[in-house]
Amino acid sequence: MEFTAQEKYEFKRLLDDLRSKTGRGTELISLYIPPDKQISDVTAQLREEYGQAANIKSRVTRLSVQGALESAMSRLKLIPKPPANGVVIFIGNVDAGANRTELYSTAMEPPDPIITYRYHCDSQFLLGPLEEMLADKKTFGLIVLDRREAAIGVLRGKYVEPLKHLTSTVPGKQRKGGQSSHRFQQLRLIAIHDFYGRIGESANDAFLPIDAKDLQGILIGGPSPTKEEFMEGGFLHHELQRKVLGALDVSYTDESGLYELVDAAQEQLQDLEVTHDKIVMRRFMKELVSDKGLAAYGEAEVRHNLELGSVEVLLLSEDLRRTRSKIVCSNRSCDFTDSQTRSGAAAVLGNCPKCGSPLSVAEEEDLVSDLSKLADGCGAEVKIISSEFEEGQQLYKAFGGIAAILRYKTSHI
Repeated sequence: MEFTAQEKYEFKRLLDDLRSKTGRGTELISLYIPPDKQISDVTAQLREEYGQAANIKSRVTRLSVQGALESAMSRLKLIPKPPANGVVIFIGNVDAGANRTELYSTAMEPPDPIITYRYHCDSQFLLGPLEEMLADKKTFGLIVLDRREAAIGVLRGKYVEPLKHLTSTVPGKQRKGGQSSHRFQQLRLIAIHDFYGRIGESANDAFLPIDAKDLQGILIGGPSPTKEEFMEGGFLHHELQRKVLGALDVSYTDESGLYELVDAAQEQLQDLEVTHDKIVMRRFMKELVSDKGLAAYGEAEVRHNLELGSVEVLLLSEDLRRTRSKIVCSNRSCDFTDSQTRSGAAAVLGNCPKCGSPLSVAEEEDLVSDLSKLADGCGAEVKIISSEFEEGQQLYKAFGGIAAILRYKTSHI
């Protein structure tokens, strides 16, 4: 399944929430049920596990595990048949702080079909299969080289992963004393050919294991004529040679050259999400220093412009982990309300400024969802930006993860 940016963000938030939950001992149950698995077979196994749990020596752990299994079996009664992609169930007593536990239970249809049935008990939920579904499988092979060194890596989704760095034994252009010019040039050409061969072997080892349908293409970067010599010299496996998209000029041939190659390959990568993210972030940076003033950042400024309807593109970091809360007074006769943005470790709310009673949270919504709704209301485009590239990191660290490109200039609040 291809995720939209919003779907990917929400799925990552779900995994973050599940990852944060812990149990005592092996009390948390993860069930991965493929679409062709009989629910009755799963229930039968859980009954068997329930019986075996009676042998657990610790009374607290025994009752906790058996309670979770009972809840799982009750949940399965509501699922006569697994949906098209199967179903995942997470259930168990999770740590609620202050030496307390509470029963947590959720079921979901994953974005991709479940292949293998899994029953897993541990102190944490089993999330590996879902994390693999989240990973962007579109992959590009990257090679940068000159006659001194080379680097090999892959671009997966928005993330550049360096894999190998090679150095050559090619001698410089100045021959040593006692060598004839012809002999020296022959030795140098042999060393260059051998180095290209080593690069090709390393690239084959890196790229051939990648599923052919996931490997979208291979990009080669470096100075001329080195990159053309390598590209046209038959040093890559024939299956990989067919996937070469082109050779591009880059200045660096170490790991930093891999990032430069991705930047240089805008045309070849135009359908890739990372390219769109970089283009819109560069546009924001340009507007930020322009006299036109068509840029805003920070939650207060951006929210102000969303309410005015002046936002054309809303930029949100996928690393934002905050909520928008409606705060009310605990005194029912008091009408005080407020809205606050809070992080996971939010400060104490304090007392009502009107009557002095304690304040409490009445409603909470994820901040990205809250701002996205405002953007939808004024017809703005929402871009959720990954922090797996430099401009995305800058959005999160320098601008608080919230920025906007405006339709027209507005006054600051």
